[in-house]
Amino acid sequence: MSDDTPASPLLVISAHAGDFVWRAAGAIALAAARGDRAKVVCLSYGERGESARAWREGRGLDEIKELRRGEAEAAAAELGAEIEFLDAGDYPLRETPELVDRLVRVYREFEPAVVLTHTLADPYNGDHPAAARMALQARVLAQAIGYDAPGDPLGAPPVFFFEPHQPEQCDFKPDVLLDVTPVFERKRKAMECLPAQVHMWEYYTELARRRGVQLKRNAGPNLGLPHATMAEAYVRLYPQTTAVLA
Repeated sequence: MSDDTPASPLLVISAHAGDFVWRAAGAIALAAARGDRAKVVCLSYGERGESARAWREGRGLDEIKELRRGEAEAAAAELGAEIEFLDAGDYPLRETPELVDRLVRVYREFEPAVVLTHTLADPYNGDHPAAARMALQARVLAQAIGYDAPGDPLGAPPVFFFEPHQPEQCDFKPDVLLDVTPVFERKRKAMECLPAQVHMWEYYTELARRRGVQLKRNAGPNLGLPHATMAEAYVRLYPQTTAVLA
């Protein structure tokens, strides 16, 4: 990134330790490749609901937390991201004023230009919309000049919801397709840092391939996109502001 290019820090708020990898690793790797800071906040380790293999192996709760923490740290390092764990528990992830306040402080300290998080609907996993609601509430509070937290009031970073595991059931209709072809190998390596959920590796590789086909279809025929385009899908929550329609 050149000295005259404004920084665009990317903040990802993830309910569990693996969510950011499956759904937003391409966006994270692209940000890091540009020289922007990328930070992942994991509200939990996914220790109860998303670590079935470890439970079947007879591991205890503390051991599973440490296992999932190590996996997520390795994945974040592969992508070039910072990572922070709030250890708020999962299944259920409880929404509390204290947890929202911790997120406000993250916003104020990190000053993101873009925020990625879960959809507000997911009938299969209540932790995901809970994380999204807290992420959005904290964003609003971080903007309030009178909110009692260190740092300056936040601006208004756009928020993008990343793709849930079963999009049709979550009313997910993407309006942004992100080309992650240049960094997909890094995303795949990050996925392979999560053997606790090895069953997800091929699913999200194939999903990226399908979204890549859709990206090419919507980009038009003359952009020279590679045949094997890989993409991630997002929904933008707030309107885009622009002087030029494109």
